[in-house]
Amino acid sequence: MLSLRQRALLGGLASGALSVGVGTLVVFSYINTRVLEQFDGALIDRHTQLVVGLSSTTDDPEILRELMFDPAYSTPYSGRYWQVMDNNGFTFTSASLFDETIAAPSQNDNEAIVWNTTGPDGEAVRSVFQKIAFEDGAEWGVTVAESRHLLISERRDAQSNLLPVFGLVGLIGVASSLLLMSAIVGPLRKLRADVAHRWDQGDDLKPQDYPEEVSPLVEDLNQLLHRNREIVSSSRRQAADLAHALKTPAAILRNELADLSDSGINTEPAEEALSRIDAQLGRSLARMRASNTGELTHSRTDLTNSIERLSRLFFDMAEREGKTLTSYCQTGLRVRMDPQDIEEVIGNLLDNALKWCRTTFHISAIRVGSGIEICVEDDGPGIPEYARREALRSGGRLDTAIDGTGLGLAISVDLLNAYGGKLELGASERLGGLKCDVLIGT
Repeated sequence: MLSLRQRALLGGLASGALSVGVGTLVVFSYINTRVLEQFDGALIDRHTQLVVGLSSTTDDPEILRELMFDPAYSTPYSGRYWQVMDNNGFTFTSASLFDETIAAPSQNDNEAIVWNTTGPDGEAVRSVFQKIAFEDGAEWGVTVAESRHLLISERRDAQSNLLPVFGLVGLIGVASSLLLMSAIVGPLRKLRADVAHRWDQGDDLKPQDYPEEVSPLVEDLNQLLHRNREIVSSSRRQAADLAHALKTPAAILRNELADLSDSGINTEPAEEALSRIDAQLGRSLARMRASNTGELTHSRTDLTNSIERLSRLFFDMAEREGKTLTSYCQTGLRVRMDPQDIEEVIGNLLDNALKWCRTTFHISAIRVGSGIEICVEDDGPGIPEYARREALRSGGRLDTAIDGTGLGLAISVDLLNAYGGKLELGASERLGGLKCDVLIGT
C-alpha cells in the first residue's frame, strides 16, 4: 500500500498535470481562434481596399495593379493574391497569380464569404469573396486570398511562445505538490517523533499541537502510552517483588545447609543445586524484565558513568585476590538500554573475567559507527572456538573447577537480545585469554 507521502505526491502531480493539460488545450484553442480572427480581419481589410480601388477603375481594371501597391501582389506565387471578374467573365488578377485564377464559391450572394479553397499550383488558401454591384449597374466578383501556410505559421509561433510559460506552470505545480505533501505529512511525522521521544519521559502529547483531524488519534495515543507505561512498570515491579520474595527462603535454606555442613554432613550437592536454582530464577526474572522493556524503551543510559562505577567496584575485588583490572572508557557514551540491565550485563562479564583471569583483566568502551562497543578481556585460558557456542548456552559450563552456575553469559545474551544488541566471544590479542565483545545501539 502506498504511503501517505507517496499518495500526496502522486495526487498533486496528477492534479497538476491534468490542470496544465486542460489549460494548455483551452489556451491553444483560444489562440487558434484569435489568430484565425486576426487573419480573416486582415483579409477583409484587403478585400475592402480592393473594392475601393475597383470602384474608381471599373473602366480600366488593369490600373488596379498599380493601385494595389503591396509588393507581395507583384511576386509570382507569393501566397497573397487578388482577382476581380466582371459580368462577362473577364478576369483581372494580381501579378502574384501569374496565369492562374482562384475559384469562386458556389454560394454567390451579396454577402462576403470567407472560405478555404485552393490557389495556384494547388496551394491551400483562405479566401474572401463577394459580389459587388456598382451604380453603373455592373457587378463584379471580388476575391482576395492568402496562403493558409501563413496562418499555420502564425499559430505555431504563438503556441511555441507559450510553451515555456506552460513549462514554468508545470514546475510550479510540482513544487506546489511537494509543499502540499510536506504540509500534509508534517504533522504525522511530528507525531511519530513525539511518540518515540516521550515514551519513557512520561509526557503527554498535546492534541492542540496537531491539526484537528489528528487530534482524536493523539488522544487515543495518550491513553495507549499511559496504559503501556503502567503495564511495563507493573511487570518490572512484579519481577522485583518476586526476586525479593525468593531471596528470603533461599537465604534460610543456605543457613540450614551451613548448619548441616558444620555437623559433618556433606551438603555440597545441595548447595550447588540451590545456587543453580538461584541463577535460573535470576535469569528468568532478568528475561521477564527485559522483555517488558527492551523493545519499548527509548531512554538513554549514561554508559560512561556505569562503567566507571563498576570498574571501581571490581578493581577492589580484584586487588583482594591479587589481580589487576584496567579500564578505558570514552566520555559521553550513552546507550539505548535500561541502566539496571546494561549494568547487569557488564557486571556478569567482569565477574566472569575476574574468575578466570590469571593476573589481569581489562574493560574498554568506545563509540563505533552508530553504536557502542564494550570489550572485556582477560589473560586466562580463554575458550576454544568450537566451544564458544556452548559457553553462551543456558547453564553451559565448560569447567567445573571454579564455582559458578554458567548462566552469567547466557543472562547477558538474553538482556542484549531484548535491546537489539549482541555478544560475541573471541580470543584477546591484548591479553591472550577470552575476549567478550558487546555491541549495542545508541
